[in-house]
Amino acid sequence: MTDPHARADLTPGLIRALLRDQHPDLADLPLSLAARGWDNQLWRLGDGLAVRLPWATSSADELLLKEHAWVPGLAPGLPLPVPVPQRLGVPSERFPRPWLVTTWVAGEPADRVPATRGEEAADVLARFLSALHRPAPDGAPVGRGRGGPLGPYGQYFERSLLDAVGRGLVADPDGVRRVWADAVAAPDWDGPALWLHGDLHPANVLTGNATFCGVIDFGDLFAGDPACDLAAAWILLPDNGVDRFYAAYDPAPDAATLRRARGCAVLRALSGLLIADDGDRGLPNGKSTWGPPARRSLERLVASLG
Repeated sequence: MTDPHARADLTPGLIRALLRDQHPDLADLPLSLAARGWDNQLWRLGDGLAVRLPWATSSADELLLKEHAWVPGLAPGLPLPVPVPQRLGVPSERFPRPWLVTTWVAGEPADRVPATRGEEAADVLARFLSALHRPAPDGAPVGRGRGGPLGPYGQYFERSLLDAVGRGLVADPDGVRRVWADAVAAPDWDGPALWLHGDLHPANVLTGNATFCGVIDFGDLFAGDPACDLAAAWILLPDNGVDRFYAAYDPAPDAATLRRARGCAVLRALSGLLIADDGDRGLPNGKSTWGPPARRSLERLVASLG
């Protein structure tokens, strides 16, 4: 949740001062603002690095430290570039929170430049998630309200749906409820807890040459039910990509996992619609570019049950 008391005034001068204090060999590299996310700001540093600093939520510190602890061990086995932590910035008088220097991942966010080469994008996403979804060790982080049974999220689903309907964003609420009910009725995941990205919305997946070329923001990395990540196919891929993605993913997901993935995708689509509408109305943290993929995703999910 956004915490107005956690917001930091991040400037090039502050970031250069932090670098000079703690990583002086990097302090004179070119520096420019790249993105303001939910939790962190991203600043490009030179050609191959980035600085990520918490700025808008009190939970961002924990997420950055989690990335620093776990992503370097996972990244070598992944077939797409990801931001790999290189240096840790520690809290100081200048800035009382941890921060990271990571590798820079080139590409355009998929909410702004969607993947249009559907079959290739489906294969790329399937290879990435097949590589990531391996049993996690004891002590791996748990999800922040994701990656477990769907039943406990019933009230959140209903509130989100009613809010979206009230704003005129959902044409077929009964169809959406059918998808959700089918997902909740599916058997829960009974396999090992697998490594999950946990937050594969279109702004966290990068495109280039009309397909996927990178995945960013591993702050929600955790171990759980793969349906959480498999839901991303519905919102990231064009119409001709979802079936191919599931055919290419290894190991092939069973029917129950596909049903749960549709439920996870419904939650993500409703969230995307509301965030986009906030952006259309000029509200803080609204993102209008999230609307088109969320609408298409919801339409396809309803159609998938006939």
